[in-house]
Amino acid sequence: MFEKYYTVTRIEGEYAYLRDNNAPDTEELFLALALLPPGTDVGTTLHYINFTYEIV
Repeated sequence: MFEKYYTVTRIEGEYAYLRDNNAPDTEELFLALALLPPGTDVGTTLHYINFTYEIV
C-alpha cells in the first residue's frame, strides 16, 4: 500500500497546495479542494492512502 502525509500550505480559490512531509524540498502538489475532506484548511495535515485523503 502506498501512503504519504501532506500539509496544506495554501489555498487559492478551489485548489489547495500540498507539501510532502517526507520530502519538503520537492514541488508542491496542486489539488482540487473537492478531493479533500471537509474541514481542510491551511496547516491541515492529511494522510493519503488508497486514493483517499483523511485529516490527521
